[in-house]
Amino acid sequence: MATITSPATLSRIAPGSRLHCSTSRLPSTSGLRMPLDARRLGFSGNGASIASQRLLKACEMVCGGRRGRGPRGVVSMVKKSVGDLTASDLKGKKVFVRADLNVPLDDNQNITDDTRIRAAVPTIKHLIGNGAKVILSSHLGRPKGVTPKYSLKPLVPRLSELLGVTVVKADDCIGEEVEKLVASLPDGGVLLLENVRFYKEEEKNEPEFAKKLASLADIYVNDAFGTAHRAHASTEGVTKFLKPSVAGFLLQKELDYLVGAVSNPKRPFAAIVGGSKVSSKIGVIESLLEKCDILLLGGGMIFTFYKAQGLSVGSSLVEDDKIDLATSLLEKAKAKGVSLLLPTDVVIADKFAPDAESKIVPASGIPDRWMGLDIGPDSIKTFSEALDTTQTVIWNGPMGVFEFDKFAVGTEAIAKKLADLSAKGVTTIIGGGDSVAAVEKVGVAEKMSHISTGGGASLELLEGKALPGVLALDEVVPVAA
Repeated sequence: MATITSPATLSRIAPGSRLHCSTSRLPSTSGLRMPLDARRLGFSGNGASIASQRLLKACEMVCGGRRGRGPRGVVSMVKKSVGDLTASDLKGKKVFVRADLNVPLDDNQNITDDTRIRAAVPTIKHLIGNGAKVILSSHLGRPKGVTPKYSLKPLVPRLSELLGVTVVKADDCIGEEVEKLVASLPDGGVLLLENVRFYKEEEKNEPEFAKKLASLADIYVNDAFGTAHRAHASTEGVTKFLKPSVAGFLLQKELDYLVGAVSNPKRPFAAIVGGSKVSSKIGVIESLLEKCDILLLGGGMIFTFYKAQGLSVGSSLVEDDKIDLATSLLEKAKAKGVSLLLPTDVVIADKFAPDAESKIVPASGIPDRWMGLDIGPDSIKTFSEALDTTQTVIWNGPMGVFEFDKFAVGTEAIAKKLADLSAKGVTTIIGGGDSVAAVEKVGVAEKMSHISTGGGASLELLEGKALPGVLALDEVVPVAA
């Protein structure tokens, strides 16, 4: 059987979050009134409203999402956002913004996809609109020392166009010349530093290098979700020297969706996990089994699960050393009442190529020397019917070899289905990586509730791991339970 449990057998998993909040055991007599009023905690105006909502959300997470029950300990609140900083906090202040402007360039140094630049604009516009002096930092590519082709210079025209201001470009990211440019920066001005990874000290998170970066500014804003899972000088080290250190709007949105929506989702909550190997998604699958009601699996990893069930998989991709793990994951899903669905049919090919001969067979009927490269039409129908029952869906990983048009049908069908669901009010979250490329290819990206900008960072968040670049930021306020 490809379907492990009936889609109607759904379990409600108690929500929880390792990133937004943490607990320390206190006597059960401790209490905390809710909803919290942030004004009593020193916030005012719009900041009070925002803070109150975040405080309440964090408390509900820790309390299992159910109001009226006593909290379980000292709540470590959600991270402070740039939106919490007032005009008086920002006017005339030098703000070091770590963004993720790692965009693709062609051979002529032209930007081929400006998505990440556009994603950074709201935070920068908020800062310059409040009279701050923005010192913008990013990396591009994987340079080994100073590498001209990885210079950020090609980004300046597009940044200037999107921001509506003339962006000044520095030839370095530290040093006397950079300091002079910072000193001459007017209120509302933007200075783009050169690629921070031209220095090996960046990825080594060397304190002296972090201190030099921090010396340029008064405030730190991290809006680079794609690098938040790395403890680098510009993502973690600088926070030791700059206060406040807060999240940008993009980073905050990523946390709200990937942690908030997943930890306390509208149910039923479905997760779709694809990709080639079980080994790369072990943590994600195990974490989601603790939270979701329905788990749909696709991609090359399914053949390891098929083999674990005793099915023939032909020459399909299989991780033989992960068969026992696949078996344990199937058993875990059953024990938790999670409806885990594997494809019931697959599109197989006689070779791994875009022009391969192909046919559709049941999951139990893959012949020798043939390999599975996509999910079949019956699987698409079954998956779609399961998704019709949901209120929240997160997707990470393609259903097949979608780089080949012939084997992209399953992936594209899922993308279109999620777009339809989103239009009906279902929360749809694209959790980074190839899933993002898939929804963009189909042209439905803008219809999704949220598309994550981080590949590795998204995976680690979904696995329940804490991100160094986020942990280092200031918390809204700690509340003793």
